[in-house]
Amino acid sequence: FMANVTKRIENDTLYFELEGRIDTSNANQIDQTIQNLKSDFTGTNYVIDAAKLEFISSAGLRIILRLLKELKQLKIINVSTDVYEILDMTGFTDMLTVEKAFRQISIEGCELIARGGNGCIYRYGEENIVKTYHNGASLDEIRNEKDLCRMVFVKGINTAIPYDVVKVGDSYGSVAELLNAKSIAKILQTNPEKFEDCMNIYTELLKKIHSTPVEIGEMPSMKETGVKWIKDLEAELPQDQWTKLFNMINNISEPKFMVHGDYHINNVMIQDEEPLLIDMDTVAFGHPIFEFAAIYLGYVGYCESNPSGTMDFYGLPYETTTKIWKTLLEKYYNGDQAKIQEIETKAKIIGYARMLRRTIRRVGRDTEEGKIQIELCKNHLTELLPLVDTLEC
Repeated sequence: FMANVTKRIENDTLYFELEGRIDTSNANQIDQTIQNLKSDFTGTNYVIDAAKLEFISSAGLRIILRLLKELKQLKIINVSTDVYEILDMTGFTDMLTVEKAFRQISIEGCELIARGGNGCIYRYGEENIVKTYHNGASLDEIRNEKDLCRMVFVKGINTAIPYDVVKVGDSYGSVAELLNAKSIAKILQTNPEKFEDCMNIYTELLKKIHSTPVEIGEMPSMKETGVKWIKDLEAELPQDQWTKLFNMINNISEPKFMVHGDYHINNVMIQDEEPLLIDMDTVAFGHPIFEFAAIYLGYVGYCESNPSGTMDFYGLPYETTTKIWKTLLEKYYNGDQAKIQEIETKAKIIGYARMLRRTIRRVGRDTEEGKIQIELCKNHLTELLPLVDTLEC
């Protein structure tokens, strides 16, 4: 089957679409065709689309090498496994960006395990889970989460490490192996008598996360993210409230220990009686008060004005998720009521500030839901801010 090459131009990028086999019998012809196709292109970005390329010999590789020397921006996409092995073995994957082709999968009929701000996690077959990403998340974001998963695993936290990237409709997904595991939420839905055992596991894992050291530069800073949240609220709050809130956030220390950032019972699985943490795109380092703020919102704050929301998210009533929040604090701080009260007050302050920003951005100011949530957040902040002078714990 003779090779063919055509071109298309999208977003100031010239794509060379290769089809068939490239070897000594047709390499010169392909080379000349590529030179002709790019002769009148004035842009600087070039991509070789290898979706239909079946084989490439050393003669074909020399074409790519020549292009690499001529062009400032060149990458290869949609590479089959066989062609990728050739490019990898000959060192081309070290010289330029080479992206494998992604298999297309469907999540229709798959069990939803967890839903978060950045994506959803589904059971995919008996052995795997797949995380789909909202808003067509970029491959760089997905690879970054994959790197965070590996880092968390190496640091001793049991987690499902993605091993493949797939196409799910018009977006991407990452696939990880996860055998015989159920989320704590699923366990509590069917076995409420296991509440105490599940909470022990849940709390101990959180303590382990918060005692796991992180080097500077390994993970994002939770404090930097928190400061950005508050900066966005300057026009939303009375100046004295905003100034106090900003200064307190800005003065929180940055212990070099891990926080998960989205630690709820959909994201903690039980596998062979051991906890397993999933959904790593919010992993960072920083003060655990940011973690507790997110946990409070997940179990109490977000559904305060609409308690039925916890049934949609966790499959559990609001009374149960509120109990989870209270029990977690009791176990984490060994029943120290003064410490628990302090943490809860400070977590609420950060939480309602974050919720205010989130509501404005996602729900809007003019919707009925948005008006209710914004008023709720502002009322809580007005009540809570006078109670503390620092968010340090």
